[in-house]
Amino acid sequence: MKKSMIEVAYQVLTNNDGAMPFVDLWKDVSQEMGFSQTQFEDNIAQFYTDLSLDGRFLNMSQNTWDLRSRHTYSESVMDTDSIAIDEDDDEEESEIVEDGLDEVEKEMEEEENE
Repeated sequence: MKKSMIEVAYQVLTNNDGAMPFVDLWKDVSQEMGFSQTQFEDNIAQFYTDLSLDGRFLNMSQNTWDLRSRHTYSESVMDTDSIAIDEDDDEEESEIVEDGLDEVEKEMEEEENE
């Protein structure tokens, strides 16, 4: 039975001594899978998505990837408490969207009245 791209990626990283840049990991996986150039280009986005969603993998700095099991909890989890959200910007964006919707509604009413 043929392995999935993610299973091949897991195998590649297991055999590697450490993290790999995404492009190198993708080249190794696509070579192992026997992809043609078209398949290489067509599957890269799906591979990145699958890699991101699979909990066994860790996206590190500079788009390098490794196995999460090789890293401590503090290395693999981002503290979101330190992220500041400017609520004033959110309110301004909401007003812009509402104003735009009001204009569209007015235009639609004018078209109906004509």
